[in-house]
Amino acid sequence: MDEEMISKLGPLAALAGTWEGDQGIDIARVHSRETETRFRERCVFEPLGPVRNGPQELYGLRYSTTAWPLGENDPFHEELGYWLWDAANRQVLRCFMVPRGVLINAGGDAEAESASFHLSAEVGSETYGILSNRYLDESYKTMKYELDVRIHDDGSFSYREDTQLWIPVNEAIFHHTDQNRLTKSGAR
Repeated sequence: MDEEMISKLGPLAALAGTWEGDQGIDIARVHSRETETRFRERCVFEPLGPVRNGPQELYGLRYSTTAWPLGENDPFHEELGYWLWDAANRQVLRCFMVPRGVLINAGGDAEAESASFHLSAEVGSETYGILSNRYLDESYKTMKYELDVRIHDDGSFSYREDTQLWIPVNEAIFHHTDQNRLTKSGAR
């Protein structure tokens, strides 16, 4: 892997490579009931850059994630996207889509040497926002997305996501949460 490019990834540099973890916990609504699913996950992060938007220069990671319930072969979650580092503005961005028809562009402040960062997106925002297909917009509208990432001294990383869904039938916000701790499974 190109070490010069890795050096330009700021707080994302440690994530380059392939990661796996089997300590995942997903709290979701399944058939109108809160359900906990234990899962294993594989994430692949491939460096890219520079991406230039006029004077803005981004470096990042092209990524894919797949998660399977423990003991099962069929995944229950997949996503594709980019994690980006904007060094000039000290911003981490995560732009991704899931095959349910949801797109999220989340961002947050960080320093190049940060070992943890927080990203968020809100429906209606013209910068860090959320788009959903018509069905989800009317029945399980994603209102807010928050992500906390921590890179640990032992070389692992962990995350906690909170996807806040408006469910009109209940007239309430449901916190669909996911968390896991992953270790690098391939050489960087």
